Amino acid sequence: MPLDPTVVAAVVQHEGDVLLIRRTAPEAALVWQFPAGKIDPGETPLNAAAREALEEAGVTVEPLQVIGERVHPVTGRRVVYVACRWVSGEARAASPREVSAVEWVTVDEMQAWIPGGVYGPVWEYLAGPSRPS
Repeated sequence: MPLDPTVVAAVVQHEGDVLLIRRTAPEAALVWQFPAGKIDPGETPLNAAAREALEEAGVTVEPLQVIGERVHPVTGRRVVYVACRWVSGEARAASPREVSAVEWVTVDEMQAWIPGGVYGPVWEYLAGPSRPS
């Protein structure tokens, strides 16, 4: 078992926008990011993505699929990215200890919010032909 558990990132879309959260305690240049957190023992990445979206941003989502995974260039942690569809709830900083703000941003705006850019497969998923209008 790895010493540092795998992290899941919930890539939540609704009406063409993507949900980002602002961490209370940023990691280096990583201030805005997708709702994310450690996958609990015995939990699937899809279930963890739904849990993190609810715990951090107060939204209920339907996890759709794993988009990809990588070792994050800023945090050094293994991250699994999960595509999610917003189901209900008003996005808010549901966990003030961890999250100071939430924003819905367009796919085009997202690149400016995330230093170093968005992970390639996530960008392709969001900006691809199946991109919601």
